Amino acid sequence: MTRPAYPFAAIVGQEQMKMALLLAAVDWRLGVLLRGDKGAGKTTAARALAELLPQSGRFVNLPIGITEDRLLGGMDLGSTLKGEPTLRPGLVAEADGGVLYVDEVNLLPDHLADALLDAAATGVSTVEREGFSAVQETRFVLMGSMNPEEGSLRPQLLDRFALVADIAVSRLVSERRAVVERRMDYDNDPSLFATRWVEQQISLQQRIAEARVLLPSVRCTTVMLDHISAIVCGHGVTSLRADLAIARASCAHAALLGCEQVTDEHIDAVIQLALAHRIARSAERPSPPKASPSLELPQPVSHDRKIEEPNGESTEQRFSSLTLKTPELRWTVDDGRSGEDKPQG
Repeated sequence: MTRPAYPFAAIVGQEQMKMALLLAAVDWRLGVLLRGDKGAGKTTAARALAELLPQSGRFVNLPIGITEDRLLGGMDLGSTLKGEPTLRPGLVAEADGGVLYVDEVNLLPDHLADALLDAAATGVSTVEREGFSAVQETRFVLMGSMNPEEGSLRPQLLDRFALVADIAVSRLVSERRAVVERRMDYDNDPSLFATRWVEQQISLQQRIAEARVLLPSVRCTTVMLDHISAIVCGHGVTSLRADLAIARASCAHAALLGCEQVTDEHIDAVIQLALAHRIARSAERPSPPKASPSLELPQPVSHDRKIEEPNGESTEQRFSSLTLKTPELRWTVDDGRSGEDKPQG
């Protein structure tokens, strides 16, 4: 009997992480990097997201020691030995329509990371081996995770992730207790635990499916695009991927809320996810203009980012908090046990 995945709806807290994953579920081009503490539930969330995708997309866990042939595809040894050489699809093709998850992505060799991110961005991968050529569909939700304590990710690769969610283990006693209680209930009887969250899971699945249908119709007007570019330039970010990430994420957020046009609220809700990992200050750059209250970046859930200045000194970059108005994405549940915390987000 297949053990059911931990329900996405049962994840306690971690609103920033859940928002990023829901946006990626709507638009597969929004690759997400989960960056933060060990034991914060990054892998659990990745597996849970796959269950929400249409037709329950496949979850592919990419091993760090993978070869290029296994990642992108190569010659099928069995068929070749029989005199019928054929190409074997790689993991990027096997993940098509699902989730491809790379734990400790910062430890993945650079040439493999480049190839993986190219396949994720374009939705296709061309394999050429021994005179054979094949084009594979690779429209998957790319998810990476890393613990900054174990090493950093090259800036060029970090910029390729559309969204980055900085997460941390909760320091609230009530939240930690709720996490442990639910995990113990799940371990005791995964099927029974999953049954308690069926209604919330179905609701999320329907919302994602509806948002995917609506997404092509969502309009991001010239005024909104100018607004996005002004925010990006105001924070000294040079990469155009930042503008594109905010535009796509804003459209996905609007689609999740059933809106056909991007507004300031949708942009404000995704700014931190798209900019926090791209902002860099230097002595040559002027300080960005003070943003209006509606444009202030939300406080990251986890650690403050430390930035090395040219003189060798380290400064901390802090973002002010911003309340996200997304009531449609919240739910309440009564799982029949009194005194138990209600799920958030």
